[in-house]
Formats: sequence, C-alpha cells, structure tokens
Amino acid sequence: MEPLALDHLVIAVSDLARADDFYAHVLGAIVQEHVPGRRSYHIAGQQVNVHHPGMTATLVAREPVRPGNSDLCFVWPGTAGQAVAHLTACGVTVEVGPEPRTGAGGRGLSVYFRDPDGSLLELISYEDDASSRPTPAGRSSSPS
Repeated sequence: MEPLALDHLVIAVSDLARADDFYAHVLGAIVQEHVPGRRSYHIAGQQVNVHHPGMTATLVAREPVRPGNSDLCFVWPGTAGQAVAHLTACGVTVEVGPEPRTGAGGRGLSVYFRDPDGSLLELISYEDDASSRPTPAGRSSSPS
C-alpha cells in the first residue's frame, strides 16, 4: 500500500469573524466559503475546515472538536527567530520557544502560541540548525 497523505483537518472556533481575521493575518490563510456557512482555511497547500456556532456539521467525531481544543503545527518558511518577530508584530504572545523539536520534516526549532480560542499552535522552522541552538525547556523567547 502506498503511504497516505492528510487531506484536511477540523478546528472549532467560537467567533468566526475573529478566527477568520486571526488565521488570515497571522498564518496567511486564504479563507474560503464553500457553500454558505461552511468555511475552510488554506495554508500552504493544507486545508483546515472550520466548525463554528450556528453551523450544522455532518458526520462528526463522537466527541466533536471544541473551540480551544486543537493542537496544530505549521511549517514556517524562515528561521524560528523570524517566526517570533512575525508573531510579535501581529500582537501574538509566544508561549514557548524557540525549542528544538522533531516534526514530519526532521529536526527543527518550534515556536508555540495560541489562537483566540486557546488552541495551541506551533510554527516549526527547518531552516535553523536545531542541534546547534538548544533552548532551555519551558523558556519563552522574546524578540531581540
């Protein structure tokens, strides 16, 4: 069998307009409305479907995703320091990082922050040499 690829994933938000703005401004998402009331965010070839108040979803998990209950990682196209600078410029608080992590692309440096509902988001940079720049665990970075 050939390896499978992830097609899309689902997040839930409590305020659609606020989430649209955050994901478009901070993560560069293209916001698409497939049919009235059905949204998705397209980020670097990935699709994130959005469940929101007032929406009726079909075929959901036994425990549907709730706002603030997601944990997503996106590949940052530059260095972890540039990711921190971008988040700071967007008014987003960095909770942890840069931290050495292993992702689908191997070793990298990750920066952690939250969306407006509290879901944990991560930007991982594979441009940094993670082995030469260890950061103490749990330390929050601030831009220089």
